[in-house]
Amino acid sequence: MCDEIKNNNDELENYLSEISEDELASGDPDDDIITLLSADGEEIDFLMIMGVAHAGKYYVIMQPVELIPGMQEDEALVFHSYTDDEGQDRYEIVLDDEIINALDNVEKSKKEDGEDDE
Repeated sequence: MCDEIKNNNDELENYLSEISEDELASGDPDDDIITLLSADGEEIDFLMIMGVAHAGKYYVIMQPVELIPGMQEDEALVFHSYTDDEGQDRYEIVLDDEIINALDNVEKSKKEDGEDDE
């Protein structure tokens, strides 16, 4: 499980800003690996760490299978997960520190309570 959820690295934010909501590939909800497409069409595989409902929305915390420039090995990214009008699962990167911090607190609480997402 990741130790930190961060998004304040400028290089990382610039890289991730290329991943747009309209260009994300759908993932199979039964798999732990989800492949997303960057704006330039590059496939990026992510390992789903956990999912959590917060403020009426569902979020997933994922780590790239291969390290993204500007990220540390123990960092993860937060995505808003939703189903589009065509029934496809979509993942939108979350850069809002308030949401990220709230989800980080949920993850820490689960660890402290000894819960396991699997």
